[in-house]
Amino acid sequence: MKKSEMNWDLEALYSSVELWEEDYAKLESYAGKFAGYRGRLAESPAIFREAIEVSDAFDRLAEKLYTYAHLRSDENTSIGVNRARVDRISAKLAALSELEAWFAPEVMAIPDERMKELLQSGELAFYRRSIEELLREKKHILSECEERLLGQLSDVLGTSDDLFSTLNDTDLRFGRVKGEDGKMQTLTHGSYRRFLESSDRSVRRAAFRKLYNTYGKFRNTFAVTLDATVKRHVASARIRKFDSALQQALYPDNIPENVYLNLISAVHDNLDGLFDYFKLRGEVLGLEKVDMYDLHCPLASDCRREYSFDQASELVKNALLPLGEDYAANLKRAWDERWIDVPERQGKRSGAYSSGCYDSRPYLLLNFQNTFDDVFTLAHELGHSMHSFYSRKYQHYHYSDYEIFVAEVASTTNELLLSRYLLQNTDDPAFRAYLLGHLADEIRATIYRQTMFAEFELGIHRAVWDGEVLTADFLDENYFKLNAEYHGPFVETDPQIALEWARIPHFHYNFYVYKYATGMSAAIRLSERILSGDPAAVEAYLNFLKAGDSKDVLDIMRDAGVDLSTPEPISAALGFFKDTVSGLRKELKLLS
Repeated sequence: MKKSEMNWDLEALYSSVELWEEDYAKLESYAGKFAGYRGRLAESPAIFREAIEVSDAFDRLAEKLYTYAHLRSDENTSIGVNRARVDRISAKLAALSELEAWFAPEVMAIPDERMKELLQSGELAFYRRSIEELLREKKHILSECEERLLGQLSDVLGTSDDLFSTLNDTDLRFGRVKGEDGKMQTLTHGSYRRFLESSDRSVRRAAFRKLYNTYGKFRNTFAVTLDATVKRHVASARIRKFDSALQQALYPDNIPENVYLNLISAVHDNLDGLFDYFKLRGEVLGLEKVDMYDLHCPLASDCRREYSFDQASELVKNALLPLGEDYAANLKRAWDERWIDVPERQGKRSGAYSSGCYDSRPYLLLNFQNTFDDVFTLAHELGHSMHSFYSRKYQHYHYSDYEIFVAEVASTTNELLLSRYLLQNTDDPAFRAYLLGHLADEIRATIYRQTMFAEFELGIHRAVWDGEVLTADFLDENYFKLNAEYHGPFVETDPQIALEWARIPHFHYNFYVYKYATGMSAAIRLSERILSGDPAAVEAYLNFLKAGDSKDVLDIMRDAGVDLSTPEPISAALGFFKDTVSGLRKELKLLS
């Protein structure tokens, strides 16, 4: 690709800042028009419907404005004018939210008999599902005045998240590390994983020490930000009369708490498979116990490969062909329309994500380092973007946002299809061992590791609920203990790993990480169905991508062929992990 094509095309969203400003100026009139329906919802089904449509129009414009602002800022977080635009739109939306605060309480105040009459009208037939979802929250909605106050405080209450992001992504400097070639290289969020994949243990150890020495210097600041975030979650749950912060976090997706708790229980019941993998890793590396910095280097190190972005792109396109011609044609648009911002740059937001809104392309941010892992990150984020593409194409705006619970399913399915494609297209035992090791690592990281994060997150929220303060010492102690439990007898739980909580942004996301584990478990089942050759399985999967928020998430997944209300898919996925490790062991024996 040409250098100019390695960056996303945000001009397709707004060709100039002036056009963004013109839309920004419309926000107040949209909000004001919506406020004009206050006190009138019960008048008639037509009035109720008009109010919802005006609210959707406001939200749709707001999302478009925010999407452009945050994407432009994430290109380089050190550019003040772009960061200021994010702060500006965030503050504006917080200020205008008070004009929307009346809606939910007014819906709740409509007498049951009148609400029944309204919902039976054809005027509200399309919106009936969302209205009933709102009514489900009736006991958790506050008075209009209270909702308005919380709306005004929303921007301020998110400050701890902004502080974490700014410190972690912009201000931290990790120094330099000597690479395998003997040359000093800059250690960044993006390059850290590459250092850990080095076949030279001294390089892995140096990067690990350098990174956590830096986090150690700021551990108290990171603890304060995390403590503030968790306190916000707990306070919100108490204010809205939930029994726990977890219950509130799961409520919008209509997910029972047992789904979360069953995940943790199922993983604990299958830790033996993980310990066996760590034992194998130690045997291959010639170590009685592996350290935390020995968990990412390929076991078949001679097959470690690098890929240009063009090469990665072709691999991903080919791997996803089983999803059909329509999927392939729409996937091609990601490159043709420049959805993707590819290279790492100083100041660019770390990590990778898929973003966008109903009126934009489903943009992807990468920090591509030419690693094998980056090929899988590309497939992963394209899974998100294609899920968004199909959902927005086939659903009305009102139902176009799929719930977070299913957000990781499509992305992980893409990764599994890529893994299977690569395995099917090589007879080289060394490369097969490399691929199986990579697959094992992905499952380990996505199910076992994310479940460990989920258990830690549950623990710190329970602690704050009970009045505990999340000091750095408290967080270090609890994280280290849990880490040791999940890694077992064949891993040296390095004391510095106690600081890992400080660098995990997802702990600020309010019970998000468990969805990676349930998503991977669902994806294992779905990818096997897709590769079975059954056209009905592919059709069911594409219908899942198109479903948006048209049904409850558990029902959407059942339609696709996975029942996540039971622990069975988790246990089956961990059985798949054990089979993968067994296959890896066999391939490694062929090499010995």
